[in-house]
Amino acid sequence: MCVKKLVAILVVVLFGSVEISAQGFLKGLGQRAVERAKRKVENKVDRTVEEGVDRILDGKRVQQEREAAPEDESESSSEYASPQDVKPRKKAQGESVKSDFVPGSVVLFEDNLKGEQMGEFPSKWDLLENNAEVARMNGQMAIKFEHGSDTEITPLLEDGNRKYLPEVYTLEFDFFVTGEESHTSAYRLLLKPEGDGDYSEIFFGKDGLHWTVQHPTSDNTIYGNTSLENIVEGEDWNHFALSFNKRALKVYINGRRVINIPNAKAMDWFSLRTEFWEDHIDYITNMRLAKGGVQLYDRNAQSMTAVEKAMQETGKFVTNNILFETGKADLKPESMAEIEKVAEYMKKNTNARFEVQGHTDNQGSDAINDPLSQRRAEAIVKALVGLGVDEWNLRAVGKGSHEPVADNKTEEGRAKNRRVEFVKK
Repeated sequence: MCVKKLVAILVVVLFGSVEISAQGFLKGLGQRAVERAKRKVENKVDRTVEEGVDRILDGKRVQQEREAAPEDESESSSEYASPQDVKPRKKAQGESVKSDFVPGSVVLFEDNLKGEQMGEFPSKWDLLENNAEVARMNGQMAIKFEHGSDTEITPLLEDGNRKYLPEVYTLEFDFFVTGEESHTSAYRLLLKPEGDGDYSEIFFGKDGLHWTVQHPTSDNTIYGNTSLENIVEGEDWNHFALSFNKRALKVYINGRRVINIPNAKAMDWFSLRTEFWEDHIDYITNMRLAKGGVQLYDRNAQSMTAVEKAMQETGKFVTNNILFETGKADLKPESMAEIEKVAEYMKKNTNARFEVQGHTDNQGSDAINDPLSQRRAEAIVKALVGLGVDEWNLRAVGKGSHEPVADNKTEEGRAKNRRVEFVKK
């Protein structure tokens, strides 16, 4: 037996666990999806075997790869950081944009479970199947999906309307991952038409994500799957975000874009379903459905011309797309795309000084809002400095709720008032 064949056999044994793990996650996705994903795993194993054999038989190339590898990998790992650990990072040349999410500004439905009674069914939701209750998980009030059953819920709107998804919207929520090995939490987001008809589905857990999306102008269905390894954290809270604009569908997990479909059918309403295995329980919280988002043909973070134009015309750039954890000064991952855009402008205008102003709505007292807006402005300054902006040219100012630009009596007005202004001095 030749050396290369012997090595190939050994490598196949080592990498056999890849297929076992992937098949465990794909349980319950449907036969067609399983077959597609299985072929993908097999191809991955074949490629891995061939690459492994080549590396083993060519020690010189292995040495060269080690010498060429970066000494510090912290820069790439920060892409998957939790909201509390977000740090600005410099982009390497040739890197594709993976964090272009911009949340909608007009809230249509929101639920953080505050004020809910533990053990009761959540008051802002409608039950479609089985059971759920309000619980606390890892310090967060959340909706707990009962162990041992498949549960499906949908937002409870006052008029019972099942045609509430606008043509441009974003949908966000936090989900908790429990369970061992391949039997971890499994969530299914269903985007549905008002009447009978095919729906789009996004199925995800700790290790992978699968989608079945309807095409807008034909009977075709778009299938796909991708790994979430090193993106989703087990036994912890993770963030799901979806952006839809007329026909463009994108999905993000912990700030990392994992689905990018240019032609998807618009749907009318949504539900969230869980798939239960024996050793896990599912939790969600901080659901937010909002109208709006970044423009359809300007989705890879708004172009620099938007900042330049605003600065030239008004001397300031105003944005509602820099977001923080509720009641905190911790930047959310999706905020970095907007901050990077501003940083690039500031680095091109090194002789100008800028005031970074944090503004809030009037919810809560001045004693809370004033210092919070100051800390948030300081967090943005810190992020800008981390991206290469001269700290001498920056000043953080917390404005609280004292300078509203819209009526705080409406949710739309409050959303406009929650903003950051970069003012040239």
